[in-house]
Amino acid sequence: MNSFGHLYLLTVASALLLTGCNLAHGKPGQDSETVAPNETTDFATLYAQNCAGCHGAEGRGGAARALADPVYLAIADEVAIQKATASGIRGTAMPGFAQNAGGMLTNKQIDVITNGIRSHWSKPGILVGSKPPSYFAKSVGNAGQGAIVFKTYCESCHGPDGRGGTKGSAVTNDVFLALVSDQSLRTVVIAGRPELGAPDWRGDVPGKSMSEQDITDVVAWLASQRAAETRQTNTTSNYAQR
Repeated sequence: MNSFGHLYLLTVASALLLTGCNLAHGKPGQDSETVAPNETTDFATLYAQNCAGCHGAEGRGGAARALADPVYLAIADEVAIQKATASGIRGTAMPGFAQNAGGMLTNKQIDVITNGIRSHWSKPGILVGSKPPSYFAKSVGNAGQGAIVFKTYCESCHGPDGRGGTKGSAVTNDVFLALVSDQSLRTVVIAGRPELGAPDWRGDVPGKSMSEQDITDVVAWLASQRAAETRQTNTTSNYAQR
């Protein structure tokens, strides 16, 4: 056999050997271990790709509330968070991520996200000894009474009539109210926004907690400040705020 024949056989043998090694390691030319998007079940990956843009890295908050908030997680149950993740919050910037809501995630991936949020950031027993309000309103609020509640508990930060103050932003302008549902407002009043320095329903002063009815009434008052064209959509939304 001439030298060309020997070189040809050597080349073929080398190619076969490399192919065998790649197949043995699950890499036929490219990495076959790459997981398809709809098969990803790693919480950190799913959270980073779908949630961190609004809720911040490690759940620390950003454009939307912090999810690494044990008080919020103690008040909003697993069903409420799962429903918000899957279906979104109507009338707000929170989209639905489940495939049946127009998103890209499977039901299993939705479960991974919601279970991961709780397993990473909840603190069982954090509200032991306190009497937290119910997550969903139990009665219809009184807007007139809510104006008094706002003045008592909220005005010192958010300013007269909620137009903004030295410690808190405006909460009665149309832009803000058009982006939040009544349930979102209730969630903030109950759980606060710790990443923004906003206290929960217990306030900063010992013994000055808001009652269940106080919260319902102040949400009714805030909702009454909405522009008429957005009032119906946001008032009927009954999903948990994310």
